Amino acid sequence: MGSITPTPSSQSRLFQPLKIGNVTVTHRIAMAPLTRYRASDAHVPTEMMVKYYSQRAANRGTLIISEGTYPSPLQGGLANAPGIYNREQIEAWKKIVDAVHARGSFIFSQLWALGRAANPDVAAREGFVPKTSSAVADSGEKGDWGGGTAGAVVIPEAMTREEIRQTVADYAAAARNAMEAGFDGVEVHGANGYLVDQFLQDTVNQRTDEYGGSVENRSRFVIDVVDAVVEAVGAERTAVRFSPFSTFGGMGMKDVEVQMGDAIRKLGKHDLAYLHLIEPRVSGIFDIETKQTLDFAYEAWKGTVLVAGGHTSETARKLVDEERPDRDIVVVFGRRFLANPDLPYRIREGKELTQWSRPTFYQGGAKGYTDYEYSEGFEASLER
Repeated sequence: MGSITPTPSSQSRLFQPLKIGNVTVTHRIAMAPLTRYRASDAHVPTEMMVKYYSQRAANRGTLIISEGTYPSPLQGGLANAPGIYNREQIEAWKKIVDAVHARGSFIFSQLWALGRAANPDVAAREGFVPKTSSAVADSGEKGDWGGGTAGAVVIPEAMTREEIRQTVADYAAAARNAMEAGFDGVEVHGANGYLVDQFLQDTVNQRTDEYGGSVENRSRFVIDVVDAVVEAVGAERTAVRFSPFSTFGGMGMKDVEVQMGDAIRKLGKHDLAYLHLIEPRVSGIFDIETKQTLDFAYEAWKGTVLVAGGHTSETARKLVDEERPDRDIVVVFGRRFLANPDLPYRIREGKELTQWSRPTFYQGGAKGYTDYEYSEGFEASLER
């Protein structure tokens, strides 16, 4: 693994505290939700995951967003990703949350329903058929992914109205389970071609009922989900994530700003903890070139914004200090945070960053997961 040396940013707004929902972070560098496939075959978080999250919570006052977590056994579909729909899972997550809180940091649970993004082999093994807004298959073939066969493509079924209502209820139940486990909030995953995105996108959603056929109707599912979660746990403990311009998973709606602007404005009726946006330059796990911007979303949303998408220490500083100095923004890091468990300290002090090892992202085991080291001086800084 190589290294990257950032410039010091200790005077940046990145290192000013900010109230997010019911918690106050000490800096504006958050850890992204990162799928790592280290849960058990029964989708229960493991002891290895306790260590992983605890390591990255050591910089006191950090906001961590958990990896995507299934709200229901019918909305999973990838092997060794965690759920939060039964007692064993709740108790296992509680160990992780307690470990994060013991380091003085905070954690939101990301609720992640896959829809047609489920691996059909895994879905078959677990006894369900992937369902989504419409019976439209993802046109892209997958690799050897999520515990299933390379090249497998899901042929989903369209949800009935009753199944939609049940799925909305499942989100609310999962949010309550997250509170029982001690999470500081929940983030509804509405990005990257998963279930919520499959309702928003006209490339998938071909319904002719109240959940499709118009901008307003395509926004309805995410509004229903967020309404239910807010009713269950409160707006201050609820957030949502979108990737407006991503084409990952067969996405790519015709008029992004109209559709996403509609959903974002309607969500503004709640004083949510934050809106989490993925930059146009990132599509799923890939970096791309684009001239598109998130300007429309900043105009539609007046509250706190979390922004992810391949940021460096310098682009993060520039975003909060120069480009959006009048907004409450938290910059979300994924790959750099997994490879640098003390990332906020390294950025503040201008220390060298360890390069991530992509082959270890999804392979399981401790390598590339809990074996990244703290930088020199970090642990001593915790005692000051």
